[in-house]
Amino acid sequence: MYKILEKRLQQLLTTRHHKTLKGNQIGLEKESLRVSKEGGIASTPHPAQFGSALTNPFITTDYSEALIEFITPASSDLRNGLQFLYDAQKFVYEHLKSEQLWATSMPCIVGDDSSIPVAQYGDSNAGKMKTVYRKGLGLRYGRAMQVIAGVHFNFSVSPDFWPEYQISEQSNDNLQDFISCQYLGMIRNLQRYGWLIPYLFGASPAVCKSFLQGASTQLEVFDESTYYNPYATSLRMGDIGYQNNKEKDRGFKANYNSLPGYINSLSNAIDLPSPDFDLLGLKDSNGDYQQLNTNVLQIENEYYSTVRPKRVPLVNEKPTLALKRRGIQYVELRSLDVNAFHPLGISETQLRFLEAFMLFCLYQESPPISPEEHLEIDDNALLVAHNGRTPNLSLQRLGKNIGLEAWATELLGQMTGICTLLDDVNKHSHYQDSLEDHIALIKDPNLTPSAQMLAEMRSTGESFYGFAQRMSSMHHNFFRTLPLTEDKFQFFLDAAAKSLAQQSQIEQAPQVDFATYLRQYQEQQ
Repeated sequence: MYKILEKRLQQLLTTRHHKTLKGNQIGLEKESLRVSKEGGIASTPHPAQFGSALTNPFITTDYSEALIEFITPASSDLRNGLQFLYDAQKFVYEHLKSEQLWATSMPCIVGDDSSIPVAQYGDSNAGKMKTVYRKGLGLRYGRAMQVIAGVHFNFSVSPDFWPEYQISEQSNDNLQDFISCQYLGMIRNLQRYGWLIPYLFGASPAVCKSFLQGASTQLEVFDESTYYNPYATSLRMGDIGYQNNKEKDRGFKANYNSLPGYINSLSNAIDLPSPDFDLLGLKDSNGDYQQLNTNVLQIENEYYSTVRPKRVPLVNEKPTLALKRRGIQYVELRSLDVNAFHPLGISETQLRFLEAFMLFCLYQESPPISPEEHLEIDDNALLVAHNGRTPNLSLQRLGKNIGLEAWATELLGQMTGICTLLDDVNKHSHYQDSLEDHIALIKDPNLTPSAQMLAEMRSTGESFYGFAQRMSSMHHNFFRTLPLTEDKFQFFLDAAAKSLAQQSQIEQAPQVDFATYLRQYQEQQ
C-alpha cells in the first residue's frame, strides 16, 4: 500500500531534491469571535481601528460582524506565521476595550438569529455581494452556524520542487496541469485520512445548550447548560456544525478526481435550482436581496468541505474560473478546531505535524475516489467527530473494518521518513519530535485536546461556558501583558489606514446597479 510512497521518498533523498522542501509555503487563517466579558456575542460593529473588512488583507471578518479573521502572509518558516498571528492578535487586543476574543471554536450564550450580526462590507457592489451572500447563509442554515470559529492551514510546495518531481514521475503534461493533478491527489488523501485531524486536533467535545436554540439532539447532558458526547473530538465537524446536509438529496457532490470535474461539479450546483431555497425568496419584503440566487449553491464557498483547492482570484473573478484559467496554487485544510489551550489557537508542534501530513498525502498513492469511498469518507469523519475516542472504535477502509488506533498508527508510522527529510532540510526543527508527540495521542486518547477539555471541566466543575470563559480571560491577560514593538504596531495601523482608503476608492468609483453587477458576476465564462 505504501510502496509508491517509499519509492518517491527514496528518489527525493537520492537526488537531494528534498532540499527544495525548505521552500514550502505556509499561511494561516484564524477566526476568533468577539464577545462581551460575559461571553455574549458582541453586537458592536467591526472596530474601525482594524481597517476595512473588505480590503484589509490581515484583519477582516468572516461570516459575522463579530467573527474576526486573522490572515498571515504565506511564509517558508512556520514560526513567521505564528509570530505574525501573535502580532495581529496583540494589535486587536490593544483596541478591544471591554470585549475579548472567545478561546474556543464553539460559541456560547447564543440568542436567536437576530442577535447575531451579519458581516458588513460597505456600499460598493463587491461589499454588498459579500453581505448578501452571508444573509443567504443565515437564511438557509441559521445564523448560529456563522459564529463557529476554526483555523485554516494553507499549504503549497516550493515552486522549485515541481520541475524535477515531474521528471521523476515521468509526466509529459503541461507543468501547471501536472501541479494541479498532484494537488488533487493530495486533496483526495486528505479526505481519506481526514478523520485523523479531528481526532488529533479536535477541541470541541461540548457545546452550550443555547447554540442548539431548542432543537432536539442526541447529544448527552453534561450539566444544566452544556451538551456533550463523552468520546467526542470535534462537534464543530459533526452534524451540528455548518454542513451542506441536503447535498445527497439534491444529487450534488463535489468531484475531486480531476480539476475539470471539480470545477464542473461546483459550477453545476451554482446553476442548479433548489425548490427549498426558492421558497425562501430571492428578496425580502422590502425588495432587498437576501440571497445571491435560489440555487443549490449561491457561490463556490458555500460548499462546505474540509479541504479546498485554491487559486487567488483576480478582482471580481469567480474562484472556479481562477482555477480553470491558472490551475491550483495551494491547498486549504479547514478542519482544525481552535486550540483552546494555546493563546494563538494553534501551536508550533501542531503546525509541524500538519506540514508533514500534507506532504505525506502528496507522496502517498492517491487513486480516484469512488462513490462508495465517498460514503466511507463521510461516515468516518462523522463517527470520529462524535465518538472518536471510543475504545476499540472501528472505521471503514475500502469496504473493510479497521480499528482507528491501528489505522492511525500505520499512517503516522509512514510519516517518519518525511519528518526525517524535513528535519534535515530545516536543520533539526523538531518534525520527528512533533510526530512522536502525536503518536502519543494515538496510544492514549486521554492526551487529546478534546479529552483534556472534558477532564478540566470535570475537575473544576465548570460548564462549557465556564471553561471557555476562563480560557478566554487567560488569553486576554496573556496578550494584554506582553509587548508589541512600535514598528509592528505601526505596520497594522498603516494596513488599516490603507484598507480604509481602498474601500473609499472602490465606493467612489462609478458602479452599475447591484442587479446588473450580480448578473455580470454570475455570467462570467
